[in-house]
Amino acid sequence: QTTMTVAGIAPVGQLGVARNIVVHEGVSALWKGIVPALIRQCSYTGLSLVLYEPIRDTIAGPGVAKHEMPFWKRVLAGGAAGGTSIFVMNWTDVVKARMQNSTERLSFGNTLRQVWSHSGLRGLWAGSTPNVARCFVGNAAELGCYDQFKTMLVHSRYDVFTDDATASHLAASTCAGFVSSVFSAPVDVLKTRLQASAGLRNDTLLGLLVDIPRNEGVLAFYKGFWPLFQRKV
Repeated sequence: QTTMTVAGIAPVGQLGVARNIVVHEGVSALWKGIVPALIRQCSYTGLSLVLYEPIRDTIAGPGVAKHEMPFWKRVLAGGAAGGTSIFVMNWTDVVKARMQNSTERLSFGNTLRQVWSHSGLRGLWAGSTPNVARCFVGNAAELGCYDQFKTMLVHSRYDVFTDDATASHLAASTCAGFVSSVFSAPVDVLKTRLQASAGLRNDTLLGLLVDIPRNEGVLAFYKGFWPLFQRKV
């Protein structure tokens, strides 16, 4: 996903990108950035899930049953949980993007030190604005829409969709993942390019907003859409 999202990558598709990486860098290159990716996923995802229910219940108000909660409140709760969590863990995304965007075999520690020595805290929180926006939108759709879709399915006339059924979880997560990908892909492109340039260039959010559509077209904001969707589901 990161490789498809950064500048200068021809639109060869997900399998084409994977094949090029294997041919030029070896199979192990598909796991570049695995250390910061694991730290990010465990910390960010876990924190988001921990924060979602108390935020949701607070927004819902006392005495309001979950199935009676308005959809927009679920979305707001999911977004708040995601935005807060990713701001705390933004530095892991920066290190991951730098490692995955480099043709060299960079280590986690060396990459972290390089970004710190070049840009300090500002570098480690590069792209935090679009990252928070992306995760607010993404989590709002993932958690809010998942909750809403699952509630609708469980209360539908189909007996297969019970509260704990695998079919309910799978259908709700697939729908929520697609909605989330559609709305979060453009900001994901922006945050990835900002983070991939951390410690190398001083790209700005406004500069990328102008340069990407001018040089690559508007559809460039949806580079890496399918691997993003697959990861979310």
